[in-house]
Amino acid sequence: MDRLRALRTFISVAEHQSFAEAGRRLNLSPTTVSRTIAVLESNIGVQLLRRTTRSVRLTDEGALFLAHCRAGIAEIDQAFDIVQGLRSTPSGVLTVTAPVMFGRLHIQPVIVELLKQYPELQIRFLLLDRVVNLVEEGIDVAVRIADLPDSSLHMLRVGEVRRVFTASPGYLAQHGRPISFSDLRQHEVIRVEDEAGPHRGWGLDEIRRFGRSARFSVNNMEAAISAAVSGLGVIRTMSYQVADELAAGRLELLLTDDVAPTLPISLLFQSGRKNHPNVRAFIDAAKHHLREASL
Repeated sequence: MDRLRALRTFISVAEHQSFAEAGRRLNLSPTTVSRTIAVLESNIGVQLLRRTTRSVRLTDEGALFLAHCRAGIAEIDQAFDIVQGLRSTPSGVLTVTAPVMFGRLHIQPVIVELLKQYPELQIRFLLLDRVVNLVEEGIDVAVRIADLPDSSLHMLRVGEVRRVFTASPGYLAQHGRPISFSDLRQHEVIRVEDEAGPHRGWGLDEIRRFGRSARFSVNNMEAAISAAVSGLGVIRTMSYQVADELAAGRLELLLTDDVAPTLPISLLFQSGRKNHPNVRAFIDAAKHHLREASL
């Protein structure tokens, strides 16, 4: 059995959850794909996939095997790129993930620039507010906004943001301007239900201590910002999330004497991937864009 071919076949079946689709992608018949997986499972003595008439699903052992296969194949592909001298020109598929709002505002422009510059490059862009496992989910680069623990992943810091309080001019004209955290007990506070991460409690712990509950809460940051612009109350966000509203005068910055801790913007990638042409091109373009951006 061609072990490398078998592993690529397994990865394709797992990713597409279909023998037929994997066959189409690899230019193989479904019978050949099924036979390849059966021989692979027999050789390693473990069932990797559960098959029914309607679906193909990974077993627990299969999910673990898939993660290691992806990492190993990536290293092999990089070795071929190096030897063949293809390091200088990005091509093939690059998979990037970023938080939803930050990704739309600041990472998508980077992707558009790369796709225009490199016609052989394809980019799969995943806008996700959850933390993903790079190896298990086949991610080349993850954009994170948080203080990150040490790990086996390589990390490159490319910027920083901070938490800010803002409110609309109309709201402030009606209710007055808070000048300290304790003043916020007299104000309407807009709550974002799915907000999470380090420094989540900055300022809001004091508000809760006064027993004032939010009259308006929503599980989407852009909807919360729109509510603040409409005059519903004070909102806490990351600085980049309200940069346009502040610049246009639709929101005003509050509590400027109390500087919040900054949060680093980092690019994460697997060991050995930094010098891959696709990853290198993305890193360079992201660093340039974020230096110029208003965060």
